[in-house]
Amino acid sequence: MIDKSKTDRIRARYEELTASISDPAVSSDPAKYAEMSKEIGALTPQVEAIDRYEKRLKDIDDLIELLKSNNDPEMHELANSELSEAKEDAEALEKEILIYVAPKDPRDSKSVIMEIRAGAGGEESALFAGDLLKMYSAYAASKGFVMTRIDESPTGLGGFKEVVVEIAGYGAYSRFKFESGVHRVQRVPVTESGGRVHTSTATVAVLPEAEATEVTIDPKDLKIDRYRSSGAGGQHINKTSSAIRITHIPTGIVVTCQDERSQIQNKEKAMAVLQSRLWDIARNNDVSSENDQRRSQVGMGDRSERIRTYNYHQGRVTDHRIGLTLYKLESILAGDLDEIIDALTLASAAEET
Repeated sequence: MIDKSKTDRIRARYEELTASISDPAVSSDPAKYAEMSKEIGALTPQVEAIDRYEKRLKDIDDLIELLKSNNDPEMHELANSELSEAKEDAEALEKEILIYVAPKDPRDSKSVIMEIRAGAGGEESALFAGDLLKMYSAYAASKGFVMTRIDESPTGLGGFKEVVVEIAGYGAYSRFKFESGVHRVQRVPVTESGGRVHTSTATVAVLPEAEATEVTIDPKDLKIDRYRSSGAGGQHINKTSSAIRITHIPTGIVVTCQDERSQIQNKEKAMAVLQSRLWDIARNNDVSSENDQRRSQVGMGDRSERIRTYNYHQGRVTDHRIGLTLYKLESILAGDLDEIIDALTLASAAEET
């Protein structure tokens, strides 16, 4: 049973926002209006789910009373059928609401920086990294997020040694945060003439975009190089040295961006990646003991942790953190990730409530 005080708080916040957004002081402030609109948009499906859940609980009570007070066999059969359906609906809604009332990660609303790198397996792992990029691109588009490539190192067969993207949109981190870790593929590579199944890996890192105010970077700690863009996507590559490489001297972190025509835009994107990486280092140092506790259930996306296997021969995808296996490989690679992400979110919420 869901704690009603928690659902009441969600509804109260929703009602407060919907009442306040029409205030002239809010509507005349574009930034504040946009922020409140985003929060209302996020709360609307939560309130609708809570309303449906509470209605189904009342339906269950009413049907139980009907069964107690009525001895007509035909009525009993009909009521029992409706009761079974109402209980199934309530159970499904309870799982959905459990996610809503769980303690929130304050960064769930953030956009993300995603880094995909080929691992073990040579060219095959690079091709798999490209497959993961396509999968995440399709999923991001289905959720209304905007994916922009920041940097990439393509290979001759169409894969990637490394690709860095920004996925922008309210709530992006909440949907992608469990994707960090080692992804494993089992299939016959296009480069394999003997038809043997190979196992290759790619590593995914997902970082919430950090605000400039959250990370202090001394300009003296930066080495900034400018060079000509290279690779696919740069029609202007012979016209301008717009690509940027930033080296953070104290940590040795190197970030490059060659996606935009403008040096200023490339520098801004490279700085955003650097800020997120530095924030991630600080966070990992601060909460390592908390991560140890939580990793046993869902895992925290440690980049050395094998989280998922994509088996082409069996058409299955297995998430090892929660023991979930789905025989829908093709649709998952096409971006149908909701079932996996919802299950991971629910497992995390169940642990925290």
